[in-house]
Amino acid sequence: MLRHRKKAIQTVKSLDAFPKTSEECIEKTTTGGTFSVLSLAVILWLMVMEMMYYLETSFTYTFIPDTKFSEKLKINVDITIAMPCRYVGADVLDMTGQQVMTFGSLDMEDTWWELDPDQRIHFDGMQQVNSYFREQFHSIHQLLWRSGYINIFGDFPRRRVTPSKEKDACHVVGTLEINKVAGNFHITAGKTIPLPRGHAHLAVFMDDKDYNFTHRINKLSFGDPAPGIVHPLEGDEEVAEKNLMSYQYFITVVPTYVSTYSYRGSTFQYSVSEQSREIAHDKNSHGTPGIFFKYDVSALRVNVHERHEPLLAFLTRLCGIIGGVMTCSGLMSSVVSLAVDCFTCRFFQRHSDKTETETTSQKTTTLLLATELLQTETQPLLTSTTITSNMVFVSDTPQSSPPES
Repeated sequence: MLRHRKKAIQTVKSLDAFPKTSEECIEKTTTGGTFSVLSLAVILWLMVMEMMYYLETSFTYTFIPDTKFSEKLKINVDITIAMPCRYVGADVLDMTGQQVMTFGSLDMEDTWWELDPDQRIHFDGMQQVNSYFREQFHSIHQLLWRSGYINIFGDFPRRRVTPSKEKDACHVVGTLEINKVAGNFHITAGKTIPLPRGHAHLAVFMDDKDYNFTHRINKLSFGDPAPGIVHPLEGDEEVAEKNLMSYQYFITVVPTYVSTYSYRGSTFQYSVSEQSREIAHDKNSHGTPGIFFKYDVSALRVNVHERHEPLLAFLTRLCGIIGGVMTCSGLMSSVVSLAVDCFTCRFFQRHSDKTETETTSQKTTTLLLATELLQTETQPLLTSTTITSNMVFVSDTPQSSPPES
């Protein structure tokens, strides 16, 4: 088992295609160490920022045809008009020609036009915030979608200070369910009288001085409440300079489906343009004084979806950050080291030292090769065994003896 494991490890090692650098070829410098520390710091910072970006959600917007033709459209109204309720009539007239009574009715109660201090502070704050939303919605729309708050401004405070004068305004509040077609919701003088082909407003007992269409819009929305929807007309206040004034609001209603982590449902948002003029027949300005909200429903629906970035894309960006920073830091380290060497004239000194080192290395290598060759040639002689024999030579001729004395 151990033998097979060693073979597997050797096989994996043989497949390693990444080049390796020996320790003798690595030169450690101060510049390289500095860039290494800076690179590590930059990588950590970028990784933290990338993690924060990954944890945040993004929104996608798609447009598709709206196929819910039979769906009803709600109009939520909370408006105060500076006229007593006995002079005010409110209803809806759309392209279907249905009776105004089929859409429902609004509650009307007499009140005072002047707000008490708490109500005035609340309304002014709502007006300022909504004005800011209308101007800067392109930069804070994602924050509004994520907020999850349906009623951003809170409930309108109740009156604490009661004026001593008679009630001079009418508070119109309620919800109407209408068809998803173009129509006209209006508030004008005189009570509504239904007719077979429409309706009429009876205002025969009113003088011109009784007309006053100064109004304050606390709420005007379409559909069910949903987070992230900005209603442009909320917080709008118009003071009529003349008695016979006509205020016209041209509204385009867009069906919207919101799918976020905090809310999911269908609603409506709208854009609006407004126009006001005085009704004066002698000045060739004809019409009916009042407040008219002329709306039309868009044929396209907007789908808003909140989602996270894919995990694979997040990991890919992390790898790209690490590899890119290391590559750039290596190039910058080489350039800076070269610049420092050239500036301090150490480049040429290192070049000469390197040349001498290479010459010495070559000489040493040549000497070692010569020594190895010499040892190879002389090795047989040094290792051979020499056998010497002692030879005795015998002479046949007798040696003469020394003469006797």
